[in-house]
Amino acid sequence: MKSYDVIILGGGQIGLTLSLTLNAHGLTSAVIDPVDPATTLSAEFDGRATAIASATWRMFDVIGIAESLRSEACPIRTIEARDGLSPESLDFVTEEGEDPLGMMVENRLIRKALFEASKRAAGVTFYTPDVVADLDRNESGVRLTLRSGKKLAAPVVLVCEGRRSTTREAAGISMAHWTYNHRAIICAFDHSLPHNNVAHEIFYPAGPFALLPMLPGTRSALVWTVDEADAKGVLALGDRAFAAEVQKRTGGVLGDITIAAARTSYPLGFHHAAHVTAQRLALVGDSAHGIHPIAGQGLNLGMRDVATLTQVLVEGARLGLDLGDAQLLNRYDRWRGLDTFSVALATDSLTRIYGLRGRPARAIRRFGMAAIQRLTPIKDRLMAEARGESGDLPKLLKGELV
Repeated sequence: MKSYDVIILGGGQIGLTLSLTLNAHGLTSAVIDPVDPATTLSAEFDGRATAIASATWRMFDVIGIAESLRSEACPIRTIEARDGLSPESLDFVTEEGEDPLGMMVENRLIRKALFEASKRAAGVTFYTPDVVADLDRNESGVRLTLRSGKKLAAPVVLVCEGRRSTTREAAGISMAHWTYNHRAIICAFDHSLPHNNVAHEIFYPAGPFALLPMLPGTRSALVWTVDEADAKGVLALGDRAFAAEVQKRTGGVLGDITIAAARTSYPLGFHHAAHVTAQRLALVGDSAHGIHPIAGQGLNLGMRDVATLTQVLVEGARLGLDLGDAQLLNRYDRWRGLDTFSVALATDSLTRIYGLRGRPARAIRRFGMAAIQRLTPIKDRLMAEARGESGDLPKLLKGELV
């Protein structure tokens, strides 16, 4: 039986990042995933791109993957938010010399950088493709048997399995969850006018329509939220017809549009765990919470989990504590509880507010956006949220080792 400081269930972006942050502090991990990470590196596996918040990027810098992504990452310098095609916008603009609001990177490139760094890390061991056949959590530790027959042990198991985590369900952790009856349609497109590092968030009653700048300067990613009932028809459009619909909804801000990548889609829903810990177990990322992409905070919220849990475990190890100790894990639960709930509540509220139809609702929304545009303290707070810099930040998100 092989022993590690932690066992990580899930080798996606969250699980791999967690293995690297722990490795940077001398803690060993076993990463178990039913899919070999090497098979997830193609664009066909996941053609999406992600806005990496500035705080998350600083953590990437600390663990040594930011440099390998820098040439492929497009800085977001400005965010313009509009209610429909209103000429008035709520603008978040970075000053010269300031960190960008975020960095747009293709998911496959993030996974590649994380996977290659994890393979080089002395403290990370992969058990992929493999699955857990038996998991025992008790007062003395965690013992598990893989389908391959291998047996592993650790003081704690860290669950990064995603929204449909079977380990979370087996642990009996209660969840609040619902669906929005919306579907996000994802693709990349080229455009005749440069994006100038501006992200556009256009709010329609059916959901947000986000245009996110990518490299080179005449390519952007699209996240278009549509009613579930309309999704099949939108996805069935030919590329020229789809491009025409996209261009109409952009108001021409990016000029002529040509579709540059295959379209994908996924249903939108909400879930939030009542607690993110149980006996010798901690939930991380989508295993703990899933939110609407209206503010683009999903992955970054999970990365805040990673940074917080790493600090809790590293500081516990330095004190000689059992890494599965209930009081130690409760610190992680308390630290993350308010932040995840606040972000989840905010994104759900925005989804419902911008989903209200009719002139009165539209007038109230536009009045509110205009008021925020004039109130510098509120704008500064919202910019901090976009950068992932609000609240009690763990050291990794400040660009420091624990």
